[in-house]
Amino acid sequence: MPIFTRFTETIDKKEKKRIVSVSVKPIVTDCTGTIWFTDLMLQEGAMLSGYVINTETVQKKYATGDEYAVSGKRFFNGVVRGSATCIIFNLGKTSTGLDWKIYPNQNMKAGSVSLALGAGAHKATFTESTNAGDELDLLASTRQCLKNGSTTSKDGFFQYSAAGDSKHPVTVEEKKSARLYVEFQEMEDGEIT
Repeated sequence: MPIFTRFTETIDKKEKKRIVSVSVKPIVTDCTGTIWFTDLMLQEGAMLSGYVINTETVQKKYATGDEYAVSGKRFFNGVVRGSATCIIFNLGKTSTGLDWKIYPNQNMKAGSVSLALGAGAHKATFTESTNAGDELDLLASTRQCLKNGSTTSKDGFFQYSAAGDSKHPVTVEEKKSARLYVEFQEMEDGEIT
């Protein structure tokens, strides 16, 4: 039976310059047997995300809360004017998908509403213009992007929160504001059955 092991490494840049490309060359020496490389992935930050499915573990919801995490869904509300960084406190033991709802208070241009992770990675931008009172949904749990309940387009990625806490830059059109709602289920590692 094959055994899969996850290895991680943090790569620090020597200079504060934009990265144009990355080359990865797996090297194995001084061993025998068969080796498979799966799920090679680069991501921003110092913590490994468990949100991307891998061959070793799966995520499961907490059946009951523990000392910190809860078994039900958690949510946070907020307001953003222009741009702000939201801190999401995920007390689960692994990363989890986020369901965002954004309610613009004024009309906004196409492409002016976006969400991201950390220093701007994993960015998602709503590509249509919005009116005051619209509801924009970016739902990782169901893989849907909605405007007023109907499918709409986006550029980018569904959002997730790393275990512990994670920063999420939220941007709306300059000098305008929106209400925010984010909901998620704290997760822990499960086993493949």
